[in-house]
Parts: sequence; structure tokens; C-alpha cells
Amino acid sequence: MRLQSSPPPKPLPPTMPGEPTPQSVARRGTLAFLVFWLVLMGVVYLGMQQYLRPARAKVLADGTVRIERGQDGHFRVNGSVNGQPVKFLVDTGATSVSVTDELAARAGLQGGEPVRFRTANGEREGRMVTADQVKVANVAVGGVRVGTGYTGEDSDDALLGQNFLRYFDVQISGDTMLLHPRSPGR
Repeated sequence: MRLQSSPPPKPLPPTMPGEPTPQSVARRGTLAFLVFWLVLMGVVYLGMQQYLRPARAKVLADGTVRIERGQDGHFRVNGSVNGQPVKFLVDTGATSVSVTDELAARAGLQGGEPVRFRTANGEREGRMVTADQVKVANVAVGGVRVGTGYTGEDSDDALLGQNFLRYFDVQISGDTMLLHPRSPGR
């Protein structure tokens, strides 16, 4: 049996000046692909930030604070600790207001006693300090004990726990939470 050989392939004709080579076309295609996905992921990220943003709390005429349930099923509300802006997750199962170490530093929450917190995510170290003011909407409570060392998704995330909520009658109906201020004797 005899093998037939084929002649070597003819070299490609030289490209004209300014004409793209196959390699440059492939590089541009890869770069365009990467740019497309980076832009798409940026749009998705910004969309999720908007989607998870807490709804504005409304204060009714009688001083009741109305909080709407977020898209993630939680009640979140903007507020402040010692004047520092914070995004609270209302946690009726939390004993106290808890903030991140970064927020504690910005809010001037210094010193305090070291404590060990037992959370749904296990135990963690922190400190208990007293905040001059914890505020939700235009409702403020002074002298609230605050735990530091919370690990939120962002440095201005915090938990709004029972030591703040005890000043209110909390009512949840559907996707609405109402915080009715309690009378001083209750």
C-alpha cells in the first residue's frame, strides 16, 4: 500500500496594511466578551442593592413607626446610633441592639465590658457599651445598651433588638410592622 502525500499548504497571502489579523480579531472578541460580562454583573449588583434597600419608615400621627417587609422577607429600617447612619435589621429574637466594630468606632462607643454573645451563627466575642441615642425614623431612645462585634454584610449594618423594641408594642400584620410607642407606665 502506498501513501499519497499532499503538497504543503500554500502560505496565506500577506495582509494589507491596516487589515486585522486573525489573532487581533480573536483578542478583540475576547475583550468584548469580558467587557460585556463585567457590565452585566455591575448592573445586576446595582439592581440587587436597590432591591434590598430598606423601605423608608413612615411615622404616623400618633407616633407609630410603620416598617414595610423587604423583598428578602425581613424588616429593615434606616436609623442611627449616636448620630451615625445605620441600616437596622429588626430582630425580635435579639436581646440587644448590635453593631459592627467599625460602626461602634465611628459612633464613639468606647470601652464597655467584654462579653461573649450566643447567636444563631454561634458564639462571638464583643463588648457591651451604652449609646447616648438609638434612633429609628424620628423616634429616639436614650441610654440603650449596645453590643459590638456584629458581623453584618456591610459596616453600617446592625440589629435592632429587644432592648430598643421594649419601648414599643410591636405588631406584625402581613408585610407591615408597626411600632406603637408605649405609655411611660407600661
